[in-house]
Amino acid sequence: MTDTTEKPAQAVATKETRGTNQTGMRAQNERLVLTLIRRHGALAKAEIARLTGLSAQTVSVIMRSLEDEGLLLKGEPMRGKVGQPSVPMRLNPEGAYFLGLKVGRRSAEMILTDFLGQIIARRKQIYAYPDFSDVLAFSLDAVDKLRLSLPADQRPRIAGLGIAIPFQLWDWARMIGVEPGKMAAWQSRDLLVELSGALDMQVYLQNDATSACSAELVFGTGEQPANFLHVFIGFFIGGGVVLNGTLFTGPTGNAGAIGPMPVVDLGGKTRQLMDLASLVVLERRLTEAGLDSGMLWDSPEGWDVPETLLNEWTAEAANAIARAAHSAMSVIDFEAVKIDGWMPENLRNALVRDVRARFDGLDFTGLERPVVETGTVGADARSLGAASQPLLGRFLIGYTI
Repeated sequence: MTDTTEKPAQAVATKETRGTNQTGMRAQNERLVLTLIRRHGALAKAEIARLTGLSAQTVSVIMRSLEDEGLLLKGEPMRGKVGQPSVPMRLNPEGAYFLGLKVGRRSAEMILTDFLGQIIARRKQIYAYPDFSDVLAFSLDAVDKLRLSLPADQRPRIAGLGIAIPFQLWDWARMIGVEPGKMAAWQSRDLLVELSGALDMQVYLQNDATSACSAELVFGTGEQPANFLHVFIGFFIGGGVVLNGTLFTGPTGNAGAIGPMPVVDLGGKTRQLMDLASLVVLERRLTEAGLDSGMLWDSPEGWDVPETLLNEWTAEAANAIARAAHSAMSVIDFEAVKIDGWMPENLRNALVRDVRARFDGLDFTGLERPVVETGTVGADARSLGAASQPLLGRFLIGYTI
C-alpha cells in the first residue's frame, strides 16, 4: 500500500566549506566568512574558527579587513563566565548594494537591494511585448535613477547588475500574441553584452525561473530542504533545481525548465504544463470574457478576477503541477516542491493546498512523496534572484554549480 503521508522536508545538513590558512587565499576565506554570517546570522570569531577550521589569528585578520571595508558591523559583546567577552559580527546592510533586472513577457522591472537583500527602490515598465530597444533604454534609465536614490557616498558600493530573463525570448512571440518579427532583435542582439558595454559595473545573466529559485535559496526564510524543485508561476510557468543545498543550473543554465513537460489535463488530454499552469491562460480567459486583464501585471495583489474563472484556472493548474512534480520525482528524489509566483498570497496558498490534494490521487509506489510548500520569497522572486547574482558572484560561495 502506498504511503501518502507527507514527510517533513529535511534541513540542509551543515557542511560548510573548510577554509585554508595558506597565503594567497584570503579572498576565498573572506567569501567563506561572509557566507557563514549570511546563513547563520551574527557570529563571533571563535565560532567562525570552529566552523571553518581556520586559525584564530587568520579569522581575526579576515574579520578586521571585512570590518574596515564596511561589510561587517560589530554587535553587542556577549559576556561569558571566563575570559574576554565575545563580540558577534553581522552583515552591514550598507556594505554593498545590488541591482536586479527582471525582463518578462508583459513587464520589465529593476530593483535596488542592500547587502541583506532588502529592496530599497524599484522602477517598472509594463508593455504589450518586450521590445529589445525599449527594454535596453528602460534598463539604462532605471540604473541612473536607482543610483540617484542612494546618498552620494553610497553609490560606489553598487556591486553589480543581475538580469533574470527567459532564454530564447524571440521564440515566444506568437504565444505572447505578437508577430515574430517584432521580437527578432532578441536573436541578433545581446542584452548582457550591451548593458556591460554601457555600464561601469559587472553584469550577470540567468534564466528567469532559475533566478526565482536562486532567490528562494539565498533570501528564503526558514530551514531549506537540501533537495527541492522550485516552481515559479508568471506569464509562463518555470522551474529551478536545488541539489545538496546548491542551485543546479545545468550545462546551459536551463535546468528545471519544466514548462514544456507533458502532463495529462483534467479532461484526460496530454498537453504541456505551460499551457495549463501559466498566468497567460488566465489572461486569455479574462480577455475572452471581455474583462480587463491588465491588472494581472500591475501588481501581484488586489486582483479583481471572477471567482469562477479563478477556481477553474486553479484546479487545472494544480492538477498539472502535481503531475509534473510526480514525473520529476522519477528522475530526482526531491524532498520538497516549493511553489511561488506573481499572484496574490491567498491564491498561492490555495494552489499549494490543491497540489497536495492532487497528490492523493497519484500513485507514488516506488517513490518518496515530497512535501509541497509555499515559496517564501513571493512575487519579487525573479527580481531578487537577479540581484542575488552579483551578491553570489562577488561575496559568497557554495550556492551555485
